[in-house]
Amino acid sequence: MMLPTSTYRIQFRNGMTFDRAIECVPYLKALGIGHLYASPIFAATSGSTHGYDVTDVNEIEPAIGGREGFDRLSHALKDAGLGLILDIVPNHMAASTENPWWRSVLKLGRESPYARHFDIDWSERLTLPILGKPFKDALSDGELRLKRDPESGELALGYCDTLLPLNPDSTNLVPASADEPALVDLAIDQELIVSLHQAQHWRLTYWKEAARHLSYRRFFEVTGLVGLRVEDEQVFEDSHRLILELVRSGQVEGLRLDHIDGLADPKQYLQRLRTETGPKTYIVVEKILGHDETLPASWPIAGTTGYEFISALGHLFVDGGGLQQLGTAYTNIAPDMADITAGLRAAKQLMVERNFEGETTRLVKIVHGLYPDLDRAAIAAAIHESLIAFPVYRIYGSKGPLDARDADVLSRVISSAAVRLADRRAIDGVARLLKGEVREAAAKEFRRRFQQLSGPVMAKAMEDTHFYRYNRLLAVNEVGGDPDIKPGGVEAFHALMLKRAKLNPHGLSATSTHDTKRGEDARARLYTLSEGADVWAQAVERWREMNRDRLIELPGGLTPEPNVEWMLYQALAGIWPEDFLNGEAEALIGRFTAFAEKAIREAKLGTNWNEPHAGYEAAVRAYATALLSSTNLVFHEDFGAVMRPFIEAGYLNSLSQTLIKLMAPGIPDIYQGAELLDLSFVDPDNRRPVDMTALFASLLEGTPIASLTVPALKQRIVQIGLHLRKRQPELFAKGNYVPLKVSGGRKDHVVAFARELNGTYAMTVVPRLMLGWLDPGVLFAGPEFWNDTVIQVPAFLEGRRCDLLTGRILDPVGQLQLSALLGSQPVALIEPVGTDRGP
Repeated sequence: MMLPTSTYRIQFRNGMTFDRAIECVPYLKALGIGHLYASPIFAATSGSTHGYDVTDVNEIEPAIGGREGFDRLSHALKDAGLGLILDIVPNHMAASTENPWWRSVLKLGRESPYARHFDIDWSERLTLPILGKPFKDALSDGELRLKRDPESGELALGYCDTLLPLNPDSTNLVPASADEPALVDLAIDQELIVSLHQAQHWRLTYWKEAARHLSYRRFFEVTGLVGLRVEDEQVFEDSHRLILELVRSGQVEGLRLDHIDGLADPKQYLQRLRTETGPKTYIVVEKILGHDETLPASWPIAGTTGYEFISALGHLFVDGGGLQQLGTAYTNIAPDMADITAGLRAAKQLMVERNFEGETTRLVKIVHGLYPDLDRAAIAAAIHESLIAFPVYRIYGSKGPLDARDADVLSRVISSAAVRLADRRAIDGVARLLKGEVREAAAKEFRRRFQQLSGPVMAKAMEDTHFYRYNRLLAVNEVGGDPDIKPGGVEAFHALMLKRAKLNPHGLSATSTHDTKRGEDARARLYTLSEGADVWAQAVERWREMNRDRLIELPGGLTPEPNVEWMLYQALAGIWPEDFLNGEAEALIGRFTAFAEKAIREAKLGTNWNEPHAGYEAAVRAYATALLSSTNLVFHEDFGAVMRPFIEAGYLNSLSQTLIKLMAPGIPDIYQGAELLDLSFVDPDNRRPVDMTALFASLLEGTPIASLTVPALKQRIVQIGLHLRKRQPELFAKGNYVPLKVSGGRKDHVVAFARELNGTYAMTVVPRLMLGWLDPGVLFAGPEFWNDTVIQVPAFLEGRRCDLLTGRILDPVGQLQLSALLGSQPVALIEPVGTDRGP
């Protein structure tokens, strides 16, 4: 398998075209990147900002340069010695009339050649939840119109900007000679519109009805994205034609697969993809792993996109004792939100009973058909409790029994669910279906649909609901994370990396992505709140009192409520500028209020996406605005004074986690612009365009590290680390992960490990938990802090060696004194002397 030495994620669209990316290639080469990692590049809906709403899987998006632009980028990358990895979307496509396959289905129904390409229940007409009100209201308000499609000239039913193709057998209801004015007059006839509507293969529905009933599988809760049936061989071939052409031509060397858990049979799909792409193609999957969960060993891939790596870093840099203190303070402020177990259950219950009501109702219907003697309500309760009890995204298996791991997960789920049920018959029936013990077609459908639903329930409950409700420490409320796990410190981190080196050595190691809840450096800063929990908790109480007059009295009480206040102060801490007196704080108002609005809608308490509460949202926005307003100077001065040590300790965390990512098992993935400082919020904030010219200009090679700003220093570390990986690819592809023993009074404040292979090695030494130990403006603690702390260096790592960041030659044998190594610099990267040390 081809293994990248590193990847650099670029978000196409939003001004980033292939030709713009070509301009970035010299910078990526200078930085030391091995492969450009591109967001989806295939044709998507007009104005798409992300490309996951694909309309044509066999066309490259014209708006970013089309096939010709792609070919130019491919040539530029090859000339520079870089490769290309594509993000592809096998699970879904856009449910849009811009999608020719979907358009064909709307027009021809089950007779369309693409009718079985999509996961549609054809026992009824295809539901189209695009109306802003019930059908009868839209009809009476004259919102449905007759129009000829400007491209095809065919008669269509129009609603807002959408023109829906009509069943050819129904167009005789309208005179063929009718011109546009005549069509306008005809549309006034409501009986005609009703008759025409009833004659279609689809029916228009109110968008709010989609949660209760939808006739096709969607991506999570997004009705504009319809599930693809890539388990069907023809669908696979049709949807991968261009992808495979690009791989076989050598233009694409790797694939990142979006939402692998959405597929009916991920293993079957991956095996087919591996057969078609060959053994050399690098393949990783977007897969959220639960605590102690591992990838199925039978999947023929390199690994995941790396969310579990983010979680591992979080538990390394969070102070366990301080986290408990934060928990106590948080419980006092928001007692109703502080029970994480009860909170997650409530969020999952909301998903299965409301947000995914239609999907769960369909499962109940299937089971009741298989077990007609069982009470329907008992079946519903069993399915709900099973989905709520799932500790991971899903189990797998479409043919035969579950493997041992999944069987164990299911056993625990059934036991947990049964405790809450009065009658075991329904849960036992559900268990038999999920184990594959019932062979009827309906049983197989239930098994498949349940497996495809448990992941969305977990994702929407945990990541997009609970993580916005439970605000003890926002830094660990990250995709793939579990805020309830107690930090294990250095030894636990080493254990995780040893496991990663064995099971997932070539997956991506991410710290920021287009889906993370906050940028890696905001997260690194917020980790430090656990080290100063008492200071933070006292400060929040003081700030709440300072800003008490900014609260607004609503029928539900003072707004925002304490839980949201606590969340807003943490979110503000993650982006707070060092120089707030020059208007930098006020310049953040737009981004901060947009985040605040998204956060409270995701929490689904005072407001939500489906039914926004205008008054509540206005009150929260006003409070958020007031926090950053230049008129709030007394608060700014207090907030800035409290934040100063947290910011500096956060910078050191940033450098430490960056170097760990570069050297640890896995392929380091750099998100666009995050090689400097990434203090972004969740999307769309983290998908803002990046000034690549400025990034190139900031590469100050030759400047001593002591003279670099923090962003430039982080970028220099990235550059040095990536070039080391390019010089020593075998060391990082096959090398051992060697935890280094540290002794002395400060041993818990340092992480040290080596990558070693046949006498070649690289040692990484970084500090942790340094809040309160740094002098102002200095990113190291000084020799006296480290005192007697030393790294015990194994004999096979001895010899003349050099710190790559400073160029200093270190003692060839014996212990490494931390007072000498980290007493005057933030982190250290060591390799044997005599190695070509570029760049």
